[in-house]
Amino acid sequence: MKYKAVIGLEMHCEIKSNSKVFSSAKNEYDELPNCNVSEIDMAFPGMLPVLNKECVRKALLASLVLGCKQPDYIYFDRKNYYYPDLPKGYQITQMHAPIGVDGKLVIDVNGKEKEVLIHDIHLEEDSASLDHYSDATLIDYNRCGVPLLELVTEPCLNSAEEAVAFLETIRRIYQYCDISDADTKKGQIRCDVNVSIMNEEDKTLGTKVEMKNVNSFSNVYDTIIYEIERQSKLKDSGRYDEVIQETRRFDEETGTTIRMRGKVDAVDYKYFVEPNIPKYKLNNKWLEEIKKSIPMLPKDRKKMYIEKYLLSEYDANIIIKERITADYFEKCVILGINPKTAANWLIVQIVAYLNKNDIELKDFYLQPEYLKQITDAQEKGIISSKQAKEIFNKSLEEKREPNNYISMDNGQISDEKELNILIENILSNNTKQIEEYKNGKTNLFDYFVGQVMKETKGKANPIVTKKILKDKLDN
Repeated sequence: MKYKAVIGLEMHCEIKSNSKVFSSAKNEYDELPNCNVSEIDMAFPGMLPVLNKECVRKALLASLVLGCKQPDYIYFDRKNYYYPDLPKGYQITQMHAPIGVDGKLVIDVNGKEKEVLIHDIHLEEDSASLDHYSDATLIDYNRCGVPLLELVTEPCLNSAEEAVAFLETIRRIYQYCDISDADTKKGQIRCDVNVSIMNEEDKTLGTKVEMKNVNSFSNVYDTIIYEIERQSKLKDSGRYDEVIQETRRFDEETGTTIRMRGKVDAVDYKYFVEPNIPKYKLNNKWLEEIKKSIPMLPKDRKKMYIEKYLLSEYDANIIIKERITADYFEKCVILGINPKTAANWLIVQIVAYLNKNDIELKDFYLQPEYLKQITDAQEKGIISSKQAKEIFNKSLEEKREPNNYISMDNGQISDEKELNILIENILSNNTKQIEEYKNGKTNLFDYFVGQVMKETKGKANPIVTKKILKDKLDN
């Protein structure tokens, strides 16, 4: 029997800032353990937290973009629990006055729109990270105190595709607004996934099962698929009472979820207002300034690329996937490169090079100004498309401007008078082939083109060459 799945997400994303949310320690990814730590992070006696205003600004920016209501006052709460990665014995978070509530976001899922309701979004500090070994567990405090933005959806998603589409959309928004780099490879995004199933006609939700700390979008997808199947099989076999409210984890090696612990309806964390961070009223003028700083978001850029620049939806979707890619494309257009030409180079040549060499676009040598040197030369007929690709590769290999390889000596031959003379000579030496062509062997046309290319070492303009050849052969 097929059941309706109901999914809710809790997405944790590290905010981009120079320092941590309550201390002056550096907020940056580092593989060396315990190198970005302060006395506040370690909860030394007498150390008091100081709120990072930039983290609040970025949290409010996310709240505004997602259409949430902001609180009248900003303040924090203590969430009390003991765990080895939490040196204070409590986490500073927002329980009673989240930075945003009752938001919504419309996402695209396989060409259809879906409205996702957001319960709340709040700012908190991250915990340290634990590295487990066979005989010991080590604690890395670099992550302790890193500003964390937690977004909680309502249980309104109904498939793994919808869940991943939502997460990808949020990730893009965070990147476009410079709220976070949102890099899953660096552990900057983690997700708790809540899944339940119910009969289509049911009015009440089924028993919710939580999967903790799923660390990639592909794993979120696999987690949901597996958990829907697991719960459905139990219900089909009359063992629905075995679907209990519990916390599980996703095991990448087996592709299954594994029980961690049972979960009661509400854990008593004994929340109370954080006494060491003053409560302060939100300034409407500041909120307006933040609202004005919202950049053009992916959805609006996609619309512009399709309607103004006449790109296909496929190309537009690839370009908006990362802000740095969209910025690169738009800079190309501002410089005067034809939008379709810029899109083709970006999607085909540049993306292939980045993937092959495992580098990011920010480290790519041929920035838009250099790419324009190639596209301009090709547009003017100085070089062919084949030569353009050769110059592209040579410029990257030797880290020199494309103009160093573009000249009339090595450029494309587009002069009709010069090509006419050259083609006349080739045709006069191939009378037999001309006769066969005229007798219906039209595939010999490519033979004549090849002869011209051979004679010019590939420099003849193929468009002009084909035009002259067709005129001469047909007449």
